[in-house]
Amino acid sequence: MSTLDTGTDVARRPFSGRRVHFGDLLLQGTAGLASLGALFLVGLIAYKIIQGARLSVSTFGIGFVTKIAWDPVHNVFGAGGFLFGTAVTSIGALVIATPLALAVALFLSELAPSWIRGPVTALVETLAAIPSVVIGLWGILVLGPFLLNHVDPALHSALGFIPLFGPATYASNLFTAIVVLTIMILPIISSISRELFLGVPSELKEAALGLGATRWEMVRGVVLPYARSGVAAAMILGLGRAVGEAIAVTQVVGGLTGHHISWNLFTPGDTLASKIASDYQGASGTELPSLFYLALLLLVFSLVVNLVAQVIVRRGARKQGVGV
Repeated sequence: MSTLDTGTDVARRPFSGRRVHFGDLLLQGTAGLASLGALFLVGLIAYKIIQGARLSVSTFGIGFVTKIAWDPVHNVFGAGGFLFGTAVTSIGALVIATPLALAVALFLSELAPSWIRGPVTALVETLAAIPSVVIGLWGILVLGPFLLNHVDPALHSALGFIPLFGPATYASNLFTAIVVLTIMILPIISSISRELFLGVPSELKEAALGLGATRWEMVRGVVLPYARSGVAAAMILGLGRAVGEAIAVTQVVGGLTGHHISWNLFTPGDTLASKIASDYQGASGTELPSLFYLALLLLVFSLVVNLVAQVIVRRGARKQGVGV
């Protein structure tokens, strides 16, 4: 066993080979209880959602996931339309936010003068702290009308031959929800990416510049490959944030789907989270467990997203020789 392996093993067993102090035991016990508490809380949430969705699961089965219908009057329910809206809005937001977030992160870590780096970083982090209901209200009053009157017609005129960019009739639509989600996940991806870029060893960057590489070649050949796995994990976490957002999306998405799927981004739609947020208070009968079924799908996806992000980070750490 190498010296490095031995040191890592000792670090993971902090009380082996030395006298145990009360403070060490208290720290270990408190940290262990906190971890078990978090696990218990997740299990409790999952149990309650599964219990609430049991009737709908037994009634509709797995076909609920693909069925495109939501009619409480006739007890016909399906998650297909909401899954489609969730996929379109979250993936669309990720596609737009990722290059913008990487550009912001590279500017703050590699290009920005020191006098502007601090204020811009604070503004980006402040954007993440704005309540989602405030962003949704701004989306209703400002963003939606602006997109309807200026951006949507321009996109339809230039790209109308693509089904995604059909005629725009409502300010509250899928595209408005995509832009709102872009604003909400951009600071998450940019903040994580900035920390990753700052963590690239300066020796590697200086070596690339010393060999005659331009700053862009250094970024492309050293910074981005070194932080690639971390950036991928940041994107996945941003995707999970977009999928789970409820209030802001409910305010701007329109909420008229459930019976059909439209590929036109400029038509109203709905997502898993927004449907739960808008209908739960007034739900009764079979609709209530069906909403729990939607919540179960959302929970499963969120857990899978976080697990995938952890796997990516661990693989990247192993490739860089860091024990995780």
